[in-house]
Amino acid sequence: MEQTKLAMLQEKAREIRLGALEAVYSASSGHPGGSLSISDILAYLYFEEMNVDPAEPKKADRDRFVLSKGHTAPALYATLAAKGYFGKENLKTLRQVDSFLQGHPDMKHTPGVDMSSGSLGLGISAAAGMALSAKISGDAYRVYTILGDGESEEGQVWEAAMFSAHYKLDNLCAFIDWNGLQIDGKVSEVMNPTPLDEKFAAFGWNVLVIDAHDFDQIAAACEAARACKGKPTAVICKSVKGKGVSFMENQVGWHGKAPNKEQYEAAVAELTASV
Repeated sequence: MEQTKLAMLQEKAREIRLGALEAVYSASSGHPGGSLSISDILAYLYFEEMNVDPAEPKKADRDRFVLSKGHTAPALYATLAAKGYFGKENLKTLRQVDSFLQGHPDMKHTPGVDMSSGSLGLGISAAAGMALSAKISGDAYRVYTILGDGESEEGQVWEAAMFSAHYKLDNLCAFIDWNGLQIDGKVSEVMNPTPLDEKFAAFGWNVLVIDAHDFDQIAAACEAARACKGKPTAVICKSVKGKGVSFMENQVGWHGKAPNKEQYEAAVAELTASV
């Protein structure tokens, strides 16, 4: 990848991580670990891959994005703020009663949110419906979704997988955030869904496995998904929960816990150290 583009994406990912942490810290609640693990994917989708325009958040031919793992809304909100859908100062209002930034994405009140989500499994199902709608109407837009590895324990995920392959939804690309940890511990110990690559392939999907923090690999996966015809694409993203903050990385305790003042300041210092 050209170095100027790579530097831009790395800066956007850093901005997203900082915004997500600011939101969770301000709310004194939220989900920082999984927000940090998907920040690079969000940065690539919104600043390189997807056809979206914050000036026209409802334009008919826009690409759609659904955050199926809706509890990591802080990362999505930080992305939308960085893209210009709303002011970054709003991130400090996360989870407040009168805020349009609730604990899970809300399509009715938050600019740029294409689908309300949070109940695990529903997001990828909605994304599949959007992709089928585009096929029926002859529209060219693509649909992207991010779901969690723990979320893949939900039966509805596999109903959506079967549906998407049956209707040959090659305009659908699902990123599975494989950080190996969920709220109760290691995914492999709570309810092991592996091998995810073989399961999605058996359901009729085009399957790719990448490093979730390597922009060249993310770019190659998006290109391969666009080139694949007749099948939806599942991108298994090997990620690090809490990526970018050393004391949060690979720590299940940071799944759904807000940092205190000292921890927040330490996290910000790490993320801004090389700037």
